Amino acid sequence: MKARLAFLDWARGLAAVIMLQGHVFHSFTRPELRGELPYVFSQFVGGMPPAIFLFLTGVTLAFLMESRQRQGEPVGRRMVAAWRRAGYLLVLAFAFRLQMWAFAWPHSPWTDLLRVDILNCMGVTLAVLAPMAALSPSGRAMAAAAAGFAIAAASPLVSHASWSGLPAPLRAYWVPDPQSFSLFPWAAFAAFGLSAGTLIRLGGPQAARRWAPHTAVTGLALIVGGRMLADLPFSPYPRSDFWLDSPLLVGIKLGVILLVLAGAYWWTEHRGARWSWVQQLGTTSLLVYWVHTELVYGRWLYFWKNALTLTQAACAAAAVIAAMLVLSILKTQWRQLRVWRLRSGSAPAMAIETLGRRAALEP
Repeated sequence: MKARLAFLDWARGLAAVIMLQGHVFHSFTRPELRGELPYVFSQFVGGMPPAIFLFLTGVTLAFLMESRQRQGEPVGRRMVAAWRRAGYLLVLAFAFRLQMWAFAWPHSPWTDLLRVDILNCMGVTLAVLAPMAALSPSGRAMAAAAAGFAIAAASPLVSHASWSGLPAPLRAYWVPDPQSFSLFPWAAFAAFGLSAGTLIRLGGPQAARRWAPHTAVTGLALIVGGRMLADLPFSPYPRSDFWLDSPLLVGIKLGVILLVLAGAYWWTEHRGARWSWVQQLGTTSLLVYWVHTELVYGRWLYFWKNALTLTQAACAAAAVIAAMLVLSILKTQWRQLRVWRLRSGSAPAMAIETLGRRAALEP
């Protein structure tokens, strides 16, 4: 299981690195340079991290469900555990929006508090998927995969249906929009992750070597097949925006995720227990996400906003990644020191630490 946790952290860390560079280029690059190839490539690959984070959130949800089921917990308690994790993410989501709004006040409108960010999408999606805890592992794997396909397939229909009667804050959670992480189509990645995580648990500790090559081949097939189908002159949908609600784009991104997971497994197996800075970022991805967003889009580096050349933006991206790595290491060291102190302290302190570990969750 250590190897699995290592490759999941490595994949999450790679997503964090891609996210950091994409946000730095987006915030700091001069407007007249945004048609240049380096910027376009930065933003093109920058569309992958949310999908990876959501997929891995589904994987960890599968681990939670399987663990509770293996312990013999009844269906109701397993579902409550999943809902508690969803609620934890939603609390973090609204705390994040509140902090961003407060730090930008008085220049931030109150509607920023209602923005549907990736944490909001994670929380609501996990709440929707929670009833799958009632299924057997094999049934859950199939049902979650079917849910992912259904969400992706329905996204163009949801996108172009009339939702005028739905309040705007609720519509942002439901209808595809380039400014928010709506359940359609983003929830599909968490559903696929739930299916994949369940299959990983079903396979047992020795199965990874067998499934990694098949995962890579499946990912490559999804990428190539999705791209070929996207070039066809006809579509089953009356209207569809490829970059917003296309099921084919979901399939292509899922293919990339599978390639990343296979590559992450092979890489971590090759390196063994050696320290990895990418994996380190993955272990604290929530902190990295929270802090860098305020740093890059907040007031702290206002003098770089829309002011840097491409070379300068690349250097800024490297500096931000290095700063987040230092922050990640400090958090890890502080956590280890706190655990050591609590273990040598009183029983109530150790109980508090245990509760903290149970509540801990990375996106």
